[in-house]
Amino acid sequence: MIRVLIADDQPLMRAGFKAVLEATGQIKVVAEAENGEQAIAAAAQHQPDVILMDIRMPGIDGLEATRRLPRQRVLVLTTFGLDEYIVEALRAGASGFLTKDAPAQALINAVKAVAAGDAVLAPAVTRRLLDHVAHRLPPAIGAPPGALDSLTDREREVFELVAAGLSNAEIAKALVVAEPTVKTHVSNLLSKLGLRDRVQAVILAYELRR
Repeated sequence: MIRVLIADDQPLMRAGFKAVLEATGQIKVVAEAENGEQAIAAAAQHQPDVILMDIRMPGIDGLEATRRLPRQRVLVLTTFGLDEYIVEALRAGASGFLTKDAPAQALINAVKAVAAGDAVLAPAVTRRLLDHVAHRLPPAIGAPPGALDSLTDREREVFELVAAGLSNAEIAKALVVAEPTVKTHVSNLLSKLGLRDRVQAVILAYELRR
């Protein structure tokens, strides 16, 4: 059972997320919070597997709360109107982001992916984000010169698909290989490129194309 904490200042939004997630029978919402301060306290008390974190909340916002929860897996909830905050959320240590109007199955898949240790990137949001806030990308993400040369042909393929926002399952289907194989390739390429996670892989891919 995946244990989730929902942090959002809108009660109806929290109720909607809870209903969708718990309907799976595989996810349990162990706590709710209406601001960052409550989210931090609830995370310490309940130790959830995943935190759904809204950005704009009263008092301590989602960005600051994420910074204060470095050991937690945080999935940031956003809208297209909040693009300028996403890079800050990723720099704060978020495991990914999802739009609030995403389909129910996308939300479920995202929570499962983050719980499994993957980063979640909604492709459409990723492209819009990078186009609009490229000038604010963290400069430290760039890989060492020639780092891509160390990747095998297959790892390069996987790198491109990760950069497009595909999940391990989607990459496995695209390349007609087993999902554990994809996970191994992703782990290897991140290690070779000196990247923390898939989020940084997307940003690096964008930097290399500029």
